[in-house]
Amino acid sequence: MNKRKLGTSELYVSEISLGCMSLGNDVEQAKSIIDRALDAGINYLDTADLYGFGENEKIVGEAIKGRRDDLIIGSKGGNNFDAEKEDWSWDPSKKHIKQACKDSLKRLGTDYIDLYQLHGGTIDDPIDETIEALDELKKEGLVREYGISSIRPNVIREYVKRSQIASVMMQYNALDRRPEEEILGLLEKNEVSVLARGPLAKGLLSTKGYEKAQEKADGGFLDYTEEEVLSITRKWKELGSQHRTPTALALQYVLHEPTVATAVFGARTLEQLEDTLSFLESEPMTQLLYSEIKDMTTAITYQKHR
Repeated sequence: MNKRKLGTSELYVSEISLGCMSLGNDVEQAKSIIDRALDAGINYLDTADLYGFGENEKIVGEAIKGRRDDLIIGSKGGNNFDAEKEDWSWDPSKKHIKQACKDSLKRLGTDYIDLYQLHGGTIDDPIDETIEALDELKKEGLVREYGISSIRPNVIREYVKRSQIASVMMQYNALDRRPEEEILGLLEKNEVSVLARGPLAKGLLSTKGYEKAQEKADGGFLDYTEEEVLSITRKWKELGSQHRTPTALALQYVLHEPTVATAVFGARTLEQLEDTLSFLESEPMTQLLYSEIKDMTTAITYQKHR
C-alpha cells in the first residue's frame, strides 16, 4: 500500500487507515479486524481516550500485542472523563494533557504514541499552555509527533500559527467539502497534513450507500435534503464500476487532495473491512472522474446558497 508523509515528520502513514472507535468490545473480533488491516498494508490505527471511556485504547492495546513495530498509533486527549459516571468535560490544561497522555500509554501498553492529538479545542482555550504540554511530551519521548482533531477553522489557524503540529484530523468527504474552501490551502502552505475522517459520509458513499440512504436519508445529510441524498447516492452507485467499488471511489476522491495523508475509515466487521480494502484493487481515479464528482456535489451543495 502506498504511504504518505505526515507533515514534515518522519512518519509515513498508509493511504487508508483504521479508525478504531467502531471496533466494539470483543477483543478477539477487534484483533481479527486489526490483523487483517495490518496484513493488507494498513499501518495507522487511530483511537482516543474518550472512546469507551478508555476501553477502546485497552482493546487496541490487547489486539496489537506482538505487532507494535508494524504500525503507527494515534490517540487523542483533552476530555477529562469519569468512566464510572460516563461523563466528561473539556480540559485542555497542561496538567491534564500530560496526565491524559500517560494514562493512554498505560491502556495501550506502549512506551510511546506516534501521533498524539488534541481531541477538540476552542478559541477560548489556553492554547499556548496546551502547546507547551504537547511540546514537552514530544521532548520527553512519550509522543513522536502531535496534532489536533478539529473542525473549527479559527482553532486550526491558531495551531498552525503557534505550534509544530504535524496534522489536523477533520471530517472530509465528497459530501462534506467544506475543508476545500476553508482550510486545505492553509495546511498545504504550512506543510501540515490532513487525516480525513468520515470519508464514506456515514456509509452513504459506501458500496451499500444507496440502500443505506433509502433507509436512513430521512432528514438529509448536512445541507442536503433527503431527495438530494437519494439522488447523489444513486449516481454514486452508478459511478462505481467494474474498475472500482463506490467505497473505493469515495476514498480515491479524498486522497486526490495532496494535503490528505490518509483516509481514516471505521469497520465493525470483517465484511466492512474487506469492502474498504477493495480500494487496493481499484484503477487510479482520472481527472475527468474527479471533476465529474466535484461538479455533481457542488451543484447540490451550493446552489441553494447563491
